[in-house]
Amino acid sequence: MTENQSRTRAGVIAGTVCIVFNILLAAAKIAAGLACGLISVLVDGFNNVSDCGSSAVSLVSFRVSEKPADKEHPYGHRRAEYVAAMIIGFMILALSVELFRESLEKIISGGLSAGSAAAYAVAGASIAVKAGLAVYLFYLSKKINSQTLHAAAVDSASDCAVTLAVIIGMLAADLFSLPADGYVGCAVALFVAWQGVSVLKPAVSELLGQAPEESLVRGIREYILSGENVLGVHDLRVINYGRGVYYATAHVEMDGEIPSLQAHAVLDGLEQGVHSKFGVNLTTHLDPLDLKDEEALVLEEKIKNVLPSLGMGLEAHDFRLVRGVNCKLVFDVVAPYSLKLTDSEISAEVRKAADLPEGYAISVTVERG
Repeated sequence: MTENQSRTRAGVIAGTVCIVFNILLAAAKIAAGLACGLISVLVDGFNNVSDCGSSAVSLVSFRVSEKPADKEHPYGHRRAEYVAAMIIGFMILALSVELFRESLEKIISGGLSAGSAAAYAVAGASIAVKAGLAVYLFYLSKKINSQTLHAAAVDSASDCAVTLAVIIGMLAADLFSLPADGYVGCAVALFVAWQGVSVLKPAVSELLGQAPEESLVRGIREYILSGENVLGVHDLRVINYGRGVYYATAHVEMDGEIPSLQAHAVLDGLEQGVHSKFGVNLTTHLDPLDLKDEEALVLEEKIKNVLPSLGMGLEAHDFRLVRGVNCKLVFDVVAPYSLKLTDSEISAEVRKAADLPEGYAISVTVERG
């Protein structure tokens, strides 16, 4: 059995276990809530119903995400897990709105609803079951690196707190004759809404194209720089297409005097090495440097010495001197995303700080990274 098959099997088993337990808990809580007239217990029961739907979505996502790449999806289907997590988040939010409405109606209508031995027994059993599921899902989500199972684990852990609040509400009614049922229901609904947002946020971020881990980018950069005759690397872009599927591009600087076949062999070796070491599909672009152009090298050194004085965290690369009636120094500047200046303002500041001799012009292309 391959790693992907084992992962899918683990996810399917986890989803099935969650569905079975949530169906049993939902049935017991809804029955107890109707028998006692406790809206908070009913709310908690319908929360378990939504968990069944979430687990069903998880099951489907594991099947879809492990499908191989095809003509319509050349990068595979791994992002299906993020879509599933989003669906789960929206389901939880929709449920929270309905639960909040029902709880408000209970507050407005008034009345005191006391707990029963059956309600307490169901709530206690629910906490024990949900705690066990949370531990199991947290362990499994870490083992197979699944955002969907992590969302389910967070959901199960949150359900323990929700059910505990329900128990507190029943105790308040039984011991102190306080009409806490509707208020606890509102609190539970708000908690469920927060839970939905916490599931949605990372899923949306991943689908929008979340930045990869800095350690991964740094490792790839250092590996490329260790290559034979490599003088520098820039424009390194790492893109994630779902769990374990990464593509990257990079511009690699080498001496322009090196024969093209030799340079190609180095780049080819780097691409294979990055895939073997990091599991990333790398495509490289050769940037040949003219190390004999003393005039261009002096100007490049001048610019690189000036940039730190601007205090903007700028870096420069791809220097070349275009000669004609006037000489034009062309290069790229990388600016951090946090810098609030516009690209044109950054370019103007760099040209001003460079203060090149008369007869020289500057052409700056600003990149964010």
